[in-house]
Amino acid sequence: MKTRIPAATAIVAVVALTTAIPAWAQAFPSRPIRMIVGFPPGGATDLVARILQPKLADSFGQQVVVDNRPGANGVISLEILSRSDADGHSAAFGHIGNLIISPTIQKVPYDPYKSFEPIGMMVTLQNIMIVHPSVQAKSLKELIALAKAKPGTINYATSGVGSPGHLATVLFETMTGTSLNHIPYKGGGPALTDLIGGQVPMFTAVISTAVPQVQAGKARALAVTGARRSEALPDVPTVAEAGVPGYEATNWYGLIAPAKTPKAAIARFNKDMVAALDSADVRQQLRDRGIESTPGTPDAFTRFVREEEKRWVPIIRKGKFE
Repeated sequence: MKTRIPAATAIVAVVALTTAIPAWAQAFPSRPIRMIVGFPPGGATDLVARILQPKLADSFGQQVVVDNRPGANGVISLEILSRSDADGHSAAFGHIGNLIISPTIQKVPYDPYKSFEPIGMMVTLQNIMIVHPSVQAKSLKELIALAKAKPGTINYATSGVGSPGHLATVLFETMTGTSLNHIPYKGGGPALTDLIGGQVPMFTAVISTAVPQVQAGKARALAVTGARRSEALPDVPTVAEAGVPGYEATNWYGLIAPAKTPKAAIARFNKDMVAALDSADVRQQLRDRGIESTPGTPDAFTRFVREEEKRWVPIIRKGKFE
């Protein structure tokens, strides 16, 4: 005689079995994706996220939400990410500021390596030293002379303490023997607004933030911080060309997920991210703002961050970060 299982019991059993299956083991993604950006709208990180947003939404078949969580040079965004579900539906922008600089100069609520899983490198870009048109210095050499004549009196903005722009300027001060006065903001957007308005005379900005304002004559570009000139502003010299031989400070963004995010979800995210960054229209949009698309694998991103750490930590520890 066969034992019949009551329908209600069977339903409960099926529900229990279904709920026991981890979310990541089901079709991924199964709900909207959240990309956490550690700066306000209007800055370079936000720009990259919003350029990628529609491409990723199309490939994932799910809405992609750009979640701006500004503060502490991107540290707040990574704290939020570290507490998010490790199912592949949350990712954040990791950069030299929140993965290397801030963990070196202060205690942060996460471990740059143990708290996260790398998805991959996204882009590389330069910083650019710009000034309000009213500033007397028409070139970087003139700015250096002005700074030496009036040490500690020239204010410069950055997107925050420990930001790439802050590091680039500290390196500049160290190599030129100058002393500038740091005015940290919560992001590149607010800093640029104050520079254009004349509230702060100088801004070491991520280049994408500054390109439209330089082209419109609302800001004067003195030099870019990379090893070569930017295609977006080819007439602007590098810092090395402008009088500081050997100088180079390049910025980058990668995408990371919470620790223990399943490899299958990481692989899918990486695949779609790389495809978006390799598409012709995205590359052009980025190039127009001085950003280079440089996608890679999760392991390659980890190796890159380790190398950047070896290069910059000794400089950070010797520098003035306040």
